[in-house]
Parts: sequence; structure tokens; C-alpha cells
Amino acid sequence: MRFDEAYSGNVFIRSHPNYEESKAVIYGMPMDWTVSFRPGSRFGPGRIREVSLGLEEYSPYLDKHLEEIHYFDAGDIPLPFGNPQRSLDLIEEFVTKLLQDGKFPLGLGGEHLVTWPVLNAFHKHYRDFILIHIDAHADLRENYEGELLSHSTPIRKACDLLGARNVFSFGIRSGMREEFEFAKSSGMYMAKFDVAEPLKSVLPTLAGKKAYITIDIDVLDPSHAPGTGTAEAGGITSKELLEAITLIANSDLQVIGADIVEVAPAYDPTEQTQIAASKFVREILLGWVK
Repeated sequence: MRFDEAYSGNVFIRSHPNYEESKAVIYGMPMDWTVSFRPGSRFGPGRIREVSLGLEEYSPYLDKHLEEIHYFDAGDIPLPFGNPQRSLDLIEEFVTKLLQDGKFPLGLGGEHLVTWPVLNAFHKHYRDFILIHIDAHADLRENYEGELLSHSTPIRKACDLLGARNVFSFGIRSGMREEFEFAKSSGMYMAKFDVAEPLKSVLPTLAGKKAYITIDIDVLDPSHAPGTGTAEAGGITSKELLEAITLIANSDLQVIGADIVEVAPAYDPTEQTQIAASKFVREILLGWVK
């Protein structure tokens, strides 16, 4: 993909037209080839961009304005429909280029499997970093009905890649018994049900560490985010997720990249899911990109 000119489609609000001058790069990963319930998250990145036009550019949470940071919207990575492995390879190649250019990658999904090739690119570039995972689902399966490439597997793969003790999950309220047993025995950190309060306890212990952060929109209760492929009752509010993003922004953690995944616009005609996601993107840009 060319970076010498702005994306020709809809862009995230106040996207800078010049790639070279930008600190962060927004990019879409429109893939939902392995979902186990409702497809449609491949349309998430585009709709998050479109509804961002309704955002205020000022954040009262962080007392910052989008004019204070240059970020470039590179559009969606063109992925071959129905081909998971080739799609993952293309995502890894794309993110590798961003890292080589010194950019802060901010990905929009897409199903949660798209985080896996991103982590591979980061691991080759940084080696030593932790993963913060905010989600309703454990995503610790080794396979889903025999399929190794599944949106149910990326965090298990991350534990194998980074070491389980470098993986921190928050908001988890769904998974197989074996997944929760793995979390206990492996040494990874898992906070069930809540996000903000456990983050307050954990963040001081992670001061100075580099961190990649992945947010699955279904960590929110379906009353706050019905537009997702595998909604789970009993989730957190959008207010709590905004608090969590602010806590990370004000911590001594060094965030090196992030993604927001699993927004499926077709299941939310009210648009509250994609509107919330676009606001989270604004806060990430203002709070995590240093």
C-alpha cells in the first residue's frame, strides 16, 4: 500500500494528509473469515471512520485536542476474501512496514484473529513487551473445532509467543473451563468481569514496560455495544472503558501500539457501537501516542 498520499475513502476525523509527518497510523483489517457466530466485522473499520465525523475534536477526559497530534489514516489493508493465512501474512507485512518507519500502529478490526499477525510483527521488532487484552472472551483456545486459525485463539497464541506471564487480560466473562484453568496454571494475569479497578492495581507494577493493547468491543455490555459478532451479557459500560483508557494514558506504561476489533455495524442500527469505538480511538490517539 502506498503511503505517499492520503487514503482516498472516508478517513478518521482530522486525519493528517502526510504519512511522513505523522506519529500514528490508523489502518483497517477488514477480515471476518473465521468467526464462529455472526459475521460482519469486516465492515467495522469503514463505519468507525464514517461516524468519527460526529466527534468533538477536544477530549475533556485528557484535556487535549486532536490538532495536537498528527496521525495518518492509511485506509484498509486489501485482504483476500476467505483466505485467513494469506490475510494474516499481509497484515504482518503491513505492520512491519509501519514499525520500520517508527509509527504507532492503531488497527481497526475485523475479527480478533487479526491481532495475531500484528503481535508477530511487534515481537520481531521489539522482542520485549507485554500484552494488555481487554475483552469479554478469554480467547485462550488452542483451536476451534479443529481449526488453529480462529478468532477464539489469538490470546493463547500470544501466551506461546510472549510467555504467559507477559499477558494481562481484563473484563473476561466467557470461555471454556479449560481456558480458565489454563489462565490459572500458566501464570498469565486474568481479571474477570471488571476492567478499571483491576487496572488500578496492576498498572503500578508495569511501570516502564512497553505494552501492546488490544480491545475487543464486546467487553462492553450488549446494552452499550450490540454491534458485535459474539455479544456477551454482563459486560462493562462505555464509561468504564473510557476510564480504563485514561488510566493507561496517565500511567508510566509505554504503549507501543493498539487495536480495536469486532465492531460489526449491521447488528446495531442505532450506531452506538461504532460511535463508542470512534470515541475510544480519539482517546487512544490523544492518550497513548506520546
